[in-house]
Amino acid sequence: MFKYIFFCFIALGFVVGCNSSSGKNKDSTGTGEMDSLRVAKATPDSSNYQFLVKVGDIAPDFEMQLPEGGSMSLSSLRGKVVMLQFTASWCGVCRKEMPFIESRIWQRHKDDPEFALYGIDREEPAEKIEELRKATGVSYPIGLDPDAGIFGLYAEKTAGITRNVIIDREGKIVMLTRLFEEEEFNSMVEIIDLLLLN
Repeated sequence: MFKYIFFCFIALGFVVGCNSSSGKNKDSTGTGEMDSLRVAKATPDSSNYQFLVKVGDIAPDFEMQLPEGGSMSLSSLRGKVVMLQFTASWCGVCRKEMPFIESRIWQRHKDDPEFALYGIDREEPAEKIEELRKATGVSYPIGLDPDAGIFGLYAEKTAGITRNVIIDREGKIVMLTRLFEEEEFNSMVEIIDLLLLN
């Protein structure tokens, strides 16, 4: 618990530090010290969660089909604060977390053109996604990951599915979460809020 609280303190301090900088997410010397800080504050025990990425990495790009038609690519969202939520209809923890994502994140920021949130449904048809949205009461967009190819860019395919990735305007990962834990979720909400203020 102490390690987790310490991490949250460091993470929030980092984001606040960005807000007080030149507004370009860079340190005054231009030497890339901010990038080093991002890498240094890796999510605690992230290796135990079987992530293939870490805080400070550029988020791997992908293109995802949307059930209602069309597609989106992560690179097209550059310049925005992005949240990726990996999910599936058979995931009980995902179902528990999704209404909180809807109420505490999506409903607050859905009209902000500088924010994007996408659920990524693993290995299920579009009909299952619609059933999941109805069951959990969410309205944010959820795309298709039919072969877990997108999931496999971020975590080992044998790993548990419940996880979120928070990405800054430069396309860098600033937070990784696993499972649904209240304190960590609250920290994620605060980090998104602070990134959007920058």
